[in-house]
Amino acid sequence: MNAHDERGTTMTGVEPNRLDDQQLMKELETIHRTRHDTLLYGSNDALRAHNERMAQLEGEYLRRNPRRPVAPGRTREGARERTASDSATPTASGT
Repeated sequence: MNAHDERGTTMTGVEPNRLDDQQLMKELETIHRTRHDTLLYGSNDALRAHNERMAQLEGEYLRRNPRRPVAPGRTREGARERTASDSATPTASGT
């Protein structure tokens, strides 16, 4: 078997911990952009590889940014408040 024979292995790209911050963000943007098509049209193997790579990249991002800013509307409490205020706001339907 030659050194470049990759049968039986999955090509997943550069290990996330070896990417600099800019490269990591570019990888995350790319994988999120391709997610929908992979889910709808990819083979089971492609979806599995996509899931694994996404988890690796997101895990590395979270490891590097444990205190990242969180938008209040993206929490459960914030979503509940948004829903409550939406239902309390009258709509102008039919008038």
